[in-house]
Amino acid sequence: MRDMGNNETATVEDNLWQRTAGEDAAWPVLEEERQANIAVIGGGYTGLSAALHLAERGQEVVLLEAGGIGEGASGRNGGQVIPGLKQDPEAVERIWGPGAGRRAVAFSGAAPDLLFALIDRHAIGCHAQRGGWLQPAASPRHLPLLRRRILQWREHGAELSLLSRSETAERLGTDAYHGALFDPRGGSLHPLEYARGLAAAAAASGARIFCRSPVRTVQRSGDGWRLVTRRGVLRCGTLVCCTNAYSGPPIPAIDRCILPVWSVQVATAPQPAAIRGRILRDGVCASDTRRLLTYFRFDPAGRFVIGGRGAFTSRGRAGAFAALRRRALALFPGLEPSWRYAWGGLVALTENHLPQLASPEPGLHLAFGYNGRGVAMATAVGRVLADRLGGAEPADLPLPVVRRPRFWPHASLLRWSLPLAGPVSGWAERLRAAGRRRAGG
Repeated sequence: MRDMGNNETATVEDNLWQRTAGEDAAWPVLEEERQANIAVIGGGYTGLSAALHLAERGQEVVLLEAGGIGEGASGRNGGQVIPGLKQDPEAVERIWGPGAGRRAVAFSGAAPDLLFALIDRHAIGCHAQRGGWLQPAASPRHLPLLRRRILQWREHGAELSLLSRSETAERLGTDAYHGALFDPRGGSLHPLEYARGLAAAAAASGARIFCRSPVRTVQRSGDGWRLVTRRGVLRCGTLVCCTNAYSGPPIPAIDRCILPVWSVQVATAPQPAAIRGRILRDGVCASDTRRLLTYFRFDPAGRFVIGGRGAFTSRGRAGAFAALRRRALALFPGLEPSWRYAWGGLVALTENHLPQLASPEPGLHLAFGYNGRGVAMATAVGRVLADRLGGAEPADLPLPVVRRPRFWPHASLLRWSLPLAGPVSGWAERLRAAGRRRAGG
């Protein structure tokens, strides 16, 4: 991640995960000139997983993080482990071709397996549980979409199911939805503790990690690279950039390929056992089918956590926080409204809603764009990067590797218009609801 300084996007109002995570290791700052075979920029899931898998294979790797471990999206997300990609299997095969598409679908569907196996192998204490993931239908019109999604995944061997409206109400504890897709491969965890656990595992395997070491410039130096941080210099032969939505001037290619959007969350104090027994049974987590989706779960201590689209200004985020609180009580009127936490972070969207792996020049590797599915996918992509640097040919990898990353035309205009997206979408939804009421009356 780049040094955010006093940038607006550095704002975190009161992050539940930061409040409840154990104390992080005292990672050093890069304050001298060092050398490594491989440098990784970014201490989120992708970079940490890449550093861990590279170090396990005996590679000399140094990871540089601008802030603290998991300070970006990896320590601010909802902690939902969701299988698959944002696109459905048929769309993935249409975009990437039948061969590459099928490999990517299989890989993304198995990403939670890799994540939970890593947690077990390295004994990462992050309250991981595999209660499954629900995608409830916010409208009856969304049920055919869920049926198609389930059929497509079943063709790839996944045991997904469609819950009826009554089954969904029983599992979620609300009758606001019209049915739901259930995916048993999903789960949840404490996202910041998971990031810190990956860092500890990487360091134990031989990776060297430096925090509070923002990369100011990236320069070619012979056959390798020279990275200049605030206080030090790192020379390396191969550079891996995993900064995602928190990229910046040192690696401008990523900024031109993503649309960073805010996702925000609010959380209560621990709810009484009686309420927890009626809502989100069996440790399930959920994110619905609304265009600007709502996602929710309980944390390990019984705090109710709900999230959705945010805004780029502090004032806009305050409004989004209030809207989420109202939404939570509309879905679950029995909740105790003891709101204690509110925070947000950036999500990187790509034009085709698929992640990108690129090697734009020799010795430079980029990975980004998880479109809200980053907990499992970023972890898995870290291993793909290690495979690539270990000599695997691009054709043998489960995700396509391109020379030129896919730019997003007019991204600057879209960023300017994003503050209008939430109000316009909400206004449109209210109009549609009013039309349905009139038609029914």
